[in-house]
Amino acid sequence: MARPDKAAAVAEMTKDFRNAQATVLTEYRGLSVAAMKQLRRALGEENKYAVVKNTLTKIAANKAGITSFDEELVGPSAIAFVHGDPVAVAKTFAELKPNWVVNGAAYTAVDLAEDNRNQAKAVNDAAVASLAKAAARTESRLLHLSTDFVFDGTSSRAYLPNDSTNPLSVYGATKLAGERHVLTDKNGIVLRTSWVYASAGKNFVLTMLKLMKEREKLKVVCDQIGSPTWAASAAAGIWGLIMAAPHGGLYHWTDLGVASWYDFAVAIQEEARIRNLLARSVSILPIPSADYPTRARRPAFSVLNSESTRAATGLAGEHWRENLRRMLDELRAA
Repeated sequence: MARPDKAAAVAEMTKDFRNAQATVLTEYRGLSVAAMKQLRRALGEENKYAVVKNTLTKIAANKAGITSFDEELVGPSAIAFVHGDPVAVAKTFAELKPNWVVNGAAYTAVDLAEDNRNQAKAVNDAAVASLAKAAARTESRLLHLSTDFVFDGTSSRAYLPNDSTNPLSVYGATKLAGERHVLTDKNGIVLRTSWVYASAGKNFVLTMLKLMKEREKLKVVCDQIGSPTWAASAAAGIWGLIMAAPHGGLYHWTDLGVASWYDFAVAIQEEARIRNLLARSVSILPIPSADYPTRARRPAFSVLNSESTRAATGLAGEHWRENLRRMLDELRAA
């Protein structure tokens, strides 16, 4: 099957995602229809694909024994998808026979997962097992999104894809279990990312902007270190892997550079003030994690090494602060 020139397609996708007005990936949502239109242009109309779109909300967080919720598959035709039902999953794959399936669905309520283990396991573990089995039967390539929370944060350097895992939370443990299902197929791809934000949805940047408008002073954790990642950048990494069609296995994608949540908050305010998204500045105080206890433990250091993914895709990546500026420009123009 003929494919477009890789370099040209990647350049086009990068430009399109930078200018996109739609959220293509957030911690609480999957991949948008707009993002799939970008993928269609890149891969060509003859290539079949599907996306599992996550609409897990408060209803799912408070309801026990979830076996299905609203999902969307975008491809040659719109079809209903029952997430977690092995029979329905197998039937869907048999009918669609997609070349690629991008799974962005997840139970991402990190603290709630500590008390709702069965819900987190159903979505992050059992449902992924169904997807992986169905993909293997139809020889579809499954690209599954995962998280930095599979690590315990004790490393002194950025985590490589094949470094030992040791999740500290139920969320991290169930995501790791899902990864293992995907990797039972030699063609399965797990793409880990971290600290994802966008101009829509629920994420750290939008929360900080809201609080900066409402309060005189903020306290933000300064001893958790990671790499903030713009949704559009994560989407470009996904499409880059699809275009490159590398061997199956573990991959990482984040924006370049590192920051604490405190550093990130300070940058958000500085860049937002420049763009008149905030009318005033507030005091931002650094605090240790011990002063902001949460139900689930977080890794203190969860920087991911993305070098192998950048090499496979030919995408250089951008520093997190540069992409924060682009996201805020997008927000201002909305």
